[in-house]
Amino acid sequence: MVFKTGLRLKSFLIALVALVATVTAASADVGTIRLSFLKAGWVIGGTVGSGTLTFRGRKYPVSIGGLSYGLTFGGSQTYLRGTVSNIYSPRDVEGVYGAGSAGAAIVRGPQAVVLTNQKGAVMSVAGTQTGLILNLDLNGMALTLR
Repeated sequence: MVFKTGLRLKSFLIALVALVATVTAASADVGTIRLSFLKAGWVIGGTVGSGTLTFRGRKYPVSIGGLSYGLTFGGSQTYLRGTVSNIYSPRDVEGVYGAGSAGAAIVRGPQAVVLTNQKGAVMSVAGTQTGLILNLDLNGMALTLR
């Protein structure tokens, strides 16, 4: 009888661990994000701005900062919106997102990009860029929660 009870307890514990592992693995979620930033440069460029992450019904303010190097001439204001996937908490959007970019805006132009940070968060955003800028550069954008 003790053997059967021990076996049942062991089976129950294995099932419980499997259930917890499944729930934990499946709890990655998606949030929405809105970003607004200024980019300006002459060979070396800088980016500064802010935005809002909406995740599980709550809004979190974010700050944006970054640098670029390459062919960058001019300045622009960019508004982007989209999603951030593969996140478990709001802090997962924090980090450095890097990309090579090419674009031009004379008064107004479209922008779309998919970026990943070191935590595995995937940001897919699109919007508009307004200003006078020509760029073919490598850039990094750091997002932090305020």
